[in-house]
Amino acid sequence: MQREPLLIAVILTVATGCDNVAWGGLELHLQAPSSPTELSSEQPGISSNLIEEEQSLEVPNRPILLAGARTGSTATLVVVGEVDGNTLRELPDESITPGSAGHSNTNRVARGSEWVLFSEGVRIGRMIAQEVSLDERFCTRRPVVSGIVELVPEASDAEQLMALPIDAAGSRIFEPYVVHRHNYDQRVSSLALASEAIPSVGAEWPPSLLNSRADIHAFQFLGEPGEAIAATFVYQDQMIVSPPKSGAYSLFVLGDEVSGNYENAYTWYRPTESQGKGVPRYFDHIDWNGDGSEEVLLEVFGPENRWFAGLTRQGGDWIRSFEDSCSQPTVKK
Repeated sequence: MQREPLLIAVILTVATGCDNVAWGGLELHLQAPSSPTELSSEQPGISSNLIEEEQSLEVPNRPILLAGARTGSTATLVVVGEVDGNTLRELPDESITPGSAGHSNTNRVARGSEWVLFSEGVRIGRMIAQEVSLDERFCTRRPVVSGIVELVPEASDAEQLMALPIDAAGSRIFEPYVVHRHNYDQRVSSLALASEAIPSVGAEWPPSLLNSRADIHAFQFLGEPGEAIAATFVYQDQMIVSPPKSGAYSLFVLGDEVSGNYENAYTWYRPTESQGKGVPRYFDHIDWNGDGSEEVLLEVFGPENRWFAGLTRQGGDWIRSFEDSCSQPTVKK
């Protein structure tokens, strides 16, 4: 039976000025949406000369996947791509440029558009877009949607969010929201998975495998009895946008729990000498096309910018079904 959510941070239209609202011991300071000039100064990397021009960005009819973060009662989410079955498609640059031949009239990303919010793989609330702009911190400029969120109470601490448009995900039920935190056994298992992967891919052993682990997450797919783990290891590099050192590589491992042990489900090894820097980290998981099978979204850090990649189950195995085309830099020989 579908549960109706109790909502927090509920302010969809705010008059000029600001108010202090207390809710359950939490005091929120709410004010009118920022002007384009204020938005530009508050969000470094977003082009101020594009904001007024791009307040309404129109994209094709496929559902759009957003990903980003919440600060207080406001979320700022960037367009990842268009949902196309189990994979994603990049938004062509001309589709976000008004007046171009590829510019659609569907107006799917715009002020007033409604989005269903997800975290930890489940629906947790919604957002009404109040501002739309362009973010140039990624390898291709991307539309950014921001607005005040409404969340179920148990998800009031959720910070990383993904979103789908209301017409694509509005019928999905609210599953129980559970935060999964990695434990000692899972951390040890991530080291074991990396220890198996390093010789199999021919990577150089780091001086300390533990110190080379840059990220680890525990999470659970809906309907699965155990938790999964995802970890990123780096050698001569960092999990940030920065140039790598000579001989650097990244190693991402995904492990499924089987009878109390973790087995390698997916490995992504990327040496910078031959492929360029691209350090992936687990962002979240979501069933983005509603077919009952969840996908994993990765955020990838390069030498000068970042991009996205996606993992999908195919025939019981995990594959990398999507990665932005700008992930293939020119590598010096």
